[in-house]
Amino acid sequence: MVDDLEARNRQTVLALYKATGKGDWDKAASLMTEDILIREAPTLPFAGEYRGIAALRELFAKVRATGVIGVDMHQATAGGDWVVVLLDLLYAGDPPIRAPLAEAFRLENGKVCEIVPYYFDASIVAAAAARSPI
Repeated sequence: MVDDLEARNRQTVLALYKATGKGDWDKAASLMTEDILIREAPTLPFAGEYRGIAALRELFAKVRATGVIGVDMHQATAGGDWVVVLLDLLYAGDPPIRAPLAEAFRLENGKVCEIVPYYFDASIVAAAAARSPI
C-alpha cells in the first residue's frame, strides 16, 4: 500500500537524520544507496554535487565548518518515493541565527538515493561561512 511505503520512507529519513546527528556513519550507510547523490545549490559555500557515502560525510564537514551549531526540525512529510523535511540550520548567536530550508529525499528500494536541499535564503549561510573558516 502507498501509505505504508510513505510511512516507511519517512521513518528511514528520520533515522538517517538521527544517525548522522550522532555521527553513526555505519547506521547512516545502511539507510542510503552506495551511490547516493546530494546536489547543493551553486549559491552556497559548499556548492556542488556529492556522490557516495564518503562524499556525504565530506559535505557534512563542510556544512559544519560554516558555523552550524544545530538543527531544528519542524516537519517531515512523504509522498510516493519522496520525503520532504522542513528545518532550520542554527548558527551561533543570541538567539541562534536560523537558516530555513526544505530538504527533499528520494528513496529507491527503501534507501535514500538522492538529497536536494532548498534554502529559503542562501545569503544567511554565505554570511555565516564568511565568519567561519571553511
